[in-house]
Amino acid sequence: MTDNRSDGPAADEQSSQGGGPGSVTIAYIAESAGVSIPTVSKVINGRSGVSAQTRARIEELVNQYGYRKPTGNRSNIVELVFRELESMWAVEIIRGVERVARKNRVGVMVSEFGLHDSVGMSIDDTVGRRPQCVLSVAQLAQAERDQLTAKGIPFVVFDPIDELPDDVPFVGATNWRGGQAATRHLIELGHRRIAMISGPDHPFCRARLAGYLSAMAEAELPADPGLVVRTLLTREHGYAAARDLLSRPDRPSAIFTANDLQALGVYQAAREMGLSIPRDLSVVGFDDLPVVAWVDPPLTTVHQPLNEMAAAATELALALGRGEEITQVGLEIATTLTVRESTAPPKG
Repeated sequence: MTDNRSDGPAADEQSSQGGGPGSVTIAYIAESAGVSIPTVSKVINGRSGVSAQTRARIEELVNQYGYRKPTGNRSNIVELVFRELESMWAVEIIRGVERVARKNRVGVMVSEFGLHDSVGMSIDDTVGRRPQCVLSVAQLAQAERDQLTAKGIPFVVFDPIDELPDDVPFVGATNWRGGQAATRHLIELGHRRIAMISGPDHPFCRARLAGYLSAMAEAELPADPGLVVRTLLTREHGYAAARDLLSRPDRPSAIFTANDLQALGVYQAAREMGLSIPRDLSVVGFDDLPVVAWVDPPLTTVHQPLNEMAAAATELALALGRGEEITQVGLEIATTLTVRESTAPPKG
């Protein structure tokens, strides 16, 4: 059998991306150079992080095979990918994406990949549709990011929950400042025993906890490790954590939670234990989901600007889809504290 790679790209590696019979995929360039697909992408897009020797080798192969960045064969849509659509965030995110897409006369397709152990659509389906760009609320695995890059489909990760390589575009929120603002608010009201129900070991949960610890240190208040509970970001786990905290003889006078769902669990626990919010317990959440303005009492929370974040992520994804150079790979949109009726000075 003839090894087609000795003289150029094999037939099944050829693509119409460059517009001619001799054009090749970015994956073939990576294979030929003995490097990863993201490394080739960095060179093609003029980004740093590649040694001079490797860059020269890739550029030589790009010139040899006449590779050109794909342009006009993608559909005029931005694909918005969720891992699951049951999130209370979904509507706000979709609104932000639609607003920018409409302004740019681009269609929006919403996809649900499903959880990793479920059967559903996959990145193969997305690649087959050839969208202009992808905005991923789902957390894309390295192999999925490589597959999009290999096909010349730019993507942006929305509010990442995992650490990303430096060259992966993303839009997030100022989680550290949000945690700091929430805790400062409670301190300014006079609270001293402030608990935090934190979340799993995701970067945004760590940042919110770090903001809490920073505000406590700034006020010269001891951060009692026993007042920090790490659990899942659900109402049920917030409820269980609050039951534990509020059952102690020296219970906290205030609780800051890593998200609003946990805060709703705190409400349930306090109600069952005969405690009044905010007379007996102040509560601050994080996210500002629409429902928390309607609970009794309305929840003080850190507003995560999901609509604005989604709009900024869409603008970034469309710019990448047009082949524009971007000056900033990662963006963080400012959070703000929304003070409602769930916080008050402590009793006595």
